[in-house]
Amino acid sequence: MPQPQRFYGAHPCFIANHIVQTAEFYRDKLGFSFNRYWGEPPCFVMLARGDVEFFFSAQPGAQARPNYTVNCEIPWDAYVNVEDIEALHEEFKSRGVKIVRGPETMIYCQRELEIEDCNGYVICFAQDVSPAEPIS
Repeated sequence: MPQPQRFYGAHPCFIANHIVQTAEFYRDKLGFSFNRYWGEPPCFVMLARGDVEFFFSAQPGAQARPNYTVNCEIPWDAYVNVEDIEALHEEFKSRGVKIVRGPETMIYCQRELEIEDCNGYVICFAQDVSPAEPIS
């Protein structure tokens, strides 16, 4: 029987309205980094922070399509688990990031913070706040 495959990560790929503005927003406002653009003019960038990586692509005539614009009940375009949501909230506030909601503790034991990026995508950052002892 074949061994189950190990998954190493997921890299959401989004359409950006402007690659350079998007990369600078994620670097300057959200603390991500990148080491290069692809294409001339730039049409692709990979942005990373910790183990999280987002890919952005810009093609002629293509426009960003956040989930909330296509009648999705969950407005998130990405959900990112973090270690300290309160510290991240303070970091984002100090950088002028548009906070959509939170931090707020949800019934499913996640403390969530939603932000909107420069393309209109809503990214939810969340910290697990499950009790140390299982609920009986």
